Amino acid sequence: MPVKTKRVYEPPSPGDGTRILVMRFYPRGVKRDQFHEWHKELGTAPELIKAWKAGRITWDEFARRYEAQILADPQASATLNELAQRAKRETLTLLCSCQDEDHCHRTLLKAMIERQMKASGKK
Repeated sequence: MPVKTKRVYEPPSPGDGTRILVMRFYPRGVKRDQFHEWHKELGTAPELIKAWKAGRITWDEFARRYEAQILADPQASATLNELAQRAKRETLTLLCSCQDEDHCHRTLLKAMIERQMKASGKK
């Protein structure tokens, strides 16, 4: 099944499947009925997002550090594995407030889930 990404402010649609908020902090103005699950552990570490927004690191460095952050955290890593297993059976939509999808951790997380799906399928 597909893994999708959307802004949390976009209204739910039937094709979204399970809507999963992947932000560390709760987004302003969002009602709880706009998503099904909230996995704070998959959000970007505050110091990492600050470094990116301040221009102290490149997007490639941000991506490398974000992946390292997720893999180093046992809870986040377990959630990543769980989502990869679930994505084989159901549609998941990862939600964040970022406007620029190309430079948002939800896009990186989607790629990580898809890689994990492929890796676990080969075992």
